[in-house]
Amino acid sequence: MTADRFPRTAFFGTPEFAAASLQALLDAGVDVPLVVTQPDRPVGRHAELRPSAVGALAASRGLPTEKPEALKANAGLVARLREARPDAIAVVAYGRILPPEILALPRLGCVNVHASLLPRWRGASPIQAAILAGDAETGVVTMRMEEGLDTGPVYLERRVAIGERETSGELSGRLQLLGGELLVETLEGLAAGRLSARPQPGDPTATATATATVCRPIRREDALVDWERPAAEILRRLRAFTPWPGLFTFLEGERVKILDADESRERPAAPSGSFDLASGELVASAGEGTAVRIQRLQRAGRKPVTGAEFARAARLPGRFGAPR
Repeated sequence: MTADRFPRTAFFGTPEFAAASLQALLDAGVDVPLVVTQPDRPVGRHAELRPSAVGALAASRGLPTEKPEALKANAGLVARLREARPDAIAVVAYGRILPPEILALPRLGCVNVHASLLPRWRGASPIQAAILAGDAETGVVTMRMEEGLDTGPVYLERRVAIGERETSGELSGRLQLLGGELLVETLEGLAAGRLSARPQPGDPTATATATATVCRPIRREDALVDWERPAAEILRRLRAFTPWPGLFTFLEGERVKILDADESRERPAAPSGSFDLASGELVASAGEGTAVRIQRLQRAGRKPVTGAEFARAARLPGRFGAPR
């Protein structure tokens, strides 16, 4: 592929998921005159400022980069974009809503890569939402951006099955590669004038109907285990919140992260959250008469251990639960 097969494309994105799409554009030879990403953020115990994954990639490739704190009423950024003269803007997990003056700037519009099969799971956490809901499949789409939240018409999509034990981190790794491929294909189609967007199912102009669902950003407290819920739901939450924020519970006020678990055949007659050894394995009671077999877990500030190792250091039987 050569650069003249693609529109000149500015890029908005922030995390590793977005960096995969930027890398795909660069590998294809797309002219990227400007990258816009979130500002550097403090990371780690010493709060060292570090660039986003997209910012780090752009710096390594010598790409002009802007890191605005805000987009709304940012005349300087709009002027910088006009100077860059993009024919299209690619947006991948940037983390902020683009204002109308930026959406209207490129002649071929703004193309978004979104990790769901729209209109299912519009919003900030589509990968986690699909796992939490027990969806059998998901995918990635490219769409023409509008002012609404992920409401724009769709150019292309790719579907994938969700593995029974697949975590959000693993699924994100697969989808980010597909997203990069789909973005390159979309930009090539737009440059050639052979690609048009179709309304999402459920849009009044669409021929098919589907119910739109919306997911909000994940918060750290979402990953606290509710032991009253059935084991299958708890395990979906484990997968959805791995690697971040990590499923956790408490034991006597101490935070404990659950790293690996599955559903147990044991059906202990004990209050939800109660745990004990069963056939040499750590088993915790959950809701609706179910139980979770915990294979690996980690106390705050300590190394991960197996369930059996944890049990040897705990008073049995014990009970997990939020601090009172």
